[in-house]
Amino acid sequence: MYRYYIEDKNHVPPFNEPASELTIGTRPLKLHHAELITAVFGTNIELGGVMESTRELTMVQGEAIVYRDNLWFDQEFLEAFVKQARASRRACQAAFSANDRAYKTYVVPLAQDIEYTVGPNGQPIYLLQLWYFPDGYTQDITPIVISSEEHEIGFYSVPDFMTMEQGDLTHFAAMRAVMSIESWVHVYFASIIFSNFARAGRLDRKIETSVFTSLRLLWRAVLEQKQILHASGAVEIGSNCAIDPSAIITGPAKIGNNVSIGAGAIIDNCTIGDNVTIDAGCALFQSTVANNCFLPFRAALYMTSLMENVIVAQNTCLQMCAIGRNSFIGAGSTFTDFNLLAQKPIRASDRDGRLREVGQIVLGAGVGHNCRIGSGMVIFPGRMIESDVVLLASSQRRVIEYNVTYEESDHHFVTGGDVHQRFYPRLGERIEPIEDTW
Repeated sequence: MYRYYIEDKNHVPPFNEPASELTIGTRPLKLHHAELITAVFGTNIELGGVMESTRELTMVQGEAIVYRDNLWFDQEFLEAFVKQARASRRACQAAFSANDRAYKTYVVPLAQDIEYTVGPNGQPIYLLQLWYFPDGYTQDITPIVISSEEHEIGFYSVPDFMTMEQGDLTHFAAMRAVMSIESWVHVYFASIIFSNFARAGRLDRKIETSVFTSLRLLWRAVLEQKQILHASGAVEIGSNCAIDPSAIITGPAKIGNNVSIGAGAIIDNCTIGDNVTIDAGCALFQSTVANNCFLPFRAALYMTSLMENVIVAQNTCLQMCAIGRNSFIGAGSTFTDFNLLAQKPIRASDRDGRLREVGQIVLGAGVGHNCRIGSGMVIFPGRMIESDVVLLASSQRRVIEYNVTYEESDHHFVTGGDVHQRFYPRLGERIEPIEDTW
């Protein structure tokens, strides 16, 4: 069997990198693809070729899976698609219903690489750039509609003036997840909503439907003399970790190798990578922290995704954000997530820089790679800070009301700022090779 992929060279703002290079959860997307396809198809699958566009689909030979390399999907989605496609014995393309609540809420906003059409049964669907061919390319391709089997989970219980309607703020935890990564918002949705929230939804569903799962979790809790969601049945911890006994870790959670967690830290439904330090008093809720990150005392993450080598300094609060690799967020900074006036869905920039609604009442901000954010900054909801930007807190700029580009970086205007080098130019721009300043 073969795998082919279409190389997407578009840059994802504000990171100025193709989606395949970005970390979704704790793994770069291209590594996620390789590991996932091996898990589903086995080690005998070979790379058939790399394409530049869908016009090259004609090169596909034999049994093959083909995908665009900015398309993130989980194992449950891929297995469901491949199972139905193989059963049909026809060439198939993955799709989802336009009425699916999870996909409509998270996949459609800001996306350009999904195609709206009408399915064979007359129902509106979106086509994804994911194909299965049983015996080489053919023009006769059947759409396979995959349901998210979403599970609604509340995450805020707030006064009505914030929700604009009676009830809680909720998210849809997809049991099968897919996302076209074209914006930092998609990175956030894939890393948090379709990963951590989905994991919690799957555990809830297993407990509801499987007596064996319930008994296994209960037995682990009894043996370890812990509450069910604090025991090893719900909390996976890697090797060589140093965790203070006073830290509170609530599952479902996954913690990597060589992780240090200090006294009084709170970790609730999080995914932590390898070589991470979480100091005393930190609070992490429904967040993802990739490898080699450092959180000093009392740093707080709420539904936030950190890529590799990020420092979030003390007393800083990030809410519903996506932070690029090698970035520093200064002490006492706050990333807000709610419009105080005229409560309405927040807008964010798409791949082409156009402001569009994302359908969310609460949403944080996106910070690119190799950024330095000074202490005490306040960032408004939905804003982007481009890669390689330096923001120095001053009387002239302490509140970030608009997107910040590289040309607006403070290092251009201060003495000695030239020591901060640029590593992530925009598509079409070039820079001379230099050493990392990190």
